[in-house]
Amino acid sequence: MNGIKYAIFTKKCLRLWGNNQYTSNVESGSTRTEIKRWFELFFGVKVIAMNLYLLPGKVRRMGHTMHYRRMIITLQPGYSIPPIIEKLT
Repeated sequence: MNGIKYAIFTKKCLRLWGNNQYTSNVESGSTRTEIKRWFELFFGVKVIAMNLYLLPGKVRRMGHTMHYRRMIITLQPGYSIPPIIEKLT
């Protein structure tokens, strides 16, 4: 599970939860099959579609930051990932 960095909680990502789609950032070197297997084993869900796209790194004063990939996965109907944050305080 070290290939999955963290989940994304933007307005668009929260809207996608209604369509049974979840968004997270992953390592740029990991493959689609690895990510799919990680999600199916760790969360116990069935993945039917995955969309990956590369986000560019940012230019800093002392060089560049690393680029990473953002992943949107679609789960089969009836499956869901439990919310990480139940209530924001």
